[in-house]
Amino acid sequence: MPTCVRSTSARRFPVGAVMTEPALALDDVSAGYGETVVLERVRLSLAAGETLSIIGRNGVGKSTLLLTAMGHTTLHGGVIRLHGADISRLPTYRRVASGLGFVPQEREIFPSLTLRENLQVAARPGPWTERAVFELFPRLAERAENRGNQLSGGEQQMLAIARALVGNPSVLLMDEPSEGLAPVIVEELARAVKRLTEEGGLALVLVEQNSRLALAMAPRAVVMDRGRIVYDGPSETLRNDPVKLEQLIGVVKG
Repeated sequence: MPTCVRSTSARRFPVGAVMTEPALALDDVSAGYGETVVLERVRLSLAAGETLSIIGRNGVGKSTLLLTAMGHTTLHGGVIRLHGADISRLPTYRRVASGLGFVPQEREIFPSLTLRENLQVAARPGPWTERAVFELFPRLAERAENRGNQLSGGEQQMLAIARALVGNPSVLLMDEPSEGLAPVIVEELARAVKRLTEEGGLALVLVEQNSRLALAMAPRAVVMDRGRIVYDGPSETLRNDPVKLEQLIGVVKG
């Protein structure tokens, strides 16, 4: 086993730690599913405490980028680093232990466990405790003893975010958190994500089909097309130039 793999498994980067390396870096990464390549030579770097959104049409590789960072795809080339440590060949559970958190598009909560039990199975020491996530999402506290399959879609999404947070990651990846939710719930989730970004310490990557929502929540935006990054810059530039945004993504969502 390579030396970098042995050292990474013991490396833990708590929220708020002072680090000079990028929190997450994809260096010339190509990846996909089996022999099919979806991402082509992607270069992306995220600073500690930074928030960025990834937008683009369906099928351009947004979710695949997050899944590749988590180790759920076939890596065809390039290097993935978490706070400078090469995690390219680590299994997913060791990436999580090293400080990488993930909120999947399908939520993937445990339906037969209570809300509180869903949090307990993911909890790791750190500032994000059950109490802290209940303060972030007060309605979860009211449903703490309900099973996962007794929660509404919005509550399940809040639980998925809360479960990732109690793992106390230093980098959190969120895949389409607003998908299929009522506008009032989307607003509540947006406020919670905004609070996460304002408190600092946690680096956050948000994949979001609703481009207006994504550009409002993150100061930096990345636009993907056909497995490549075609824009990486201020969200404000795209907010103020809808023609440029439409040229980049084809259809303005939201």
